[in-house]
Amino acid sequence: MKEQLLIEHCSPTLANIKVANLFRFFFERPEEVEEYVNYWNEKMNAKGVYLTSVKKCQDTALIYVYRKNSLKKVLQQFHIRQFLKKYGYHDFSIEGCIGYLREQFQRSCGFPHEIGVFLGYPLEDIIGFIVNEGKNYKCVGCWKVYGDAKEAEKTFCKFKKCQLIYRQQFLNGRDILKLTVVA
Repeated sequence: MKEQLLIEHCSPTLANIKVANLFRFFFERPEEVEEYVNYWNEKMNAKGVYLTSVKKCQDTALIYVYRKNSLKKVLQQFHIRQFLKKYGYHDFSIEGCIGYLREQFQRSCGFPHEIGVFLGYPLEDIIGFIVNEGKNYKCVGCWKVYGDAKEAEKTFCKFKKCQLIYRQQFLNGRDILKLTVVA
């Protein structure tokens, strides 16, 4: 059931080396989104991986795939909470934050700036992106980097290598559940 989407877009999360990923899901019937999310939650929740839809449009949805324990640790950080408060977050439970993020997506045409927190990006880079309006970055990979470019490039390489390994393993017949690390 569209396993390839998870392999292509979420390998670092499945490998438990990234907090979360986000990908666009194309559907013919609106019910497909809930069916997809429910199907994978049944299979992956026991491994610590959760899926939810954060935005639906005409024929696409944005699916957020996250490690619950990793996201909880991010949301417990004082400086992250202070940052999110500026964007209207008050309930710092996972459900509360994702619910409010979903509202932010519905209000905006693009991506809410704070999405970087939910994807595990360094706060320095998220703030740098906002302040610089997406310009003047040091390098770009999974995100635009305003802080430690060398460390970010190492992280980008690690994520890319993970994706390549997962893709190859999957194409060689390895089951996605066997590729998903228990956390």
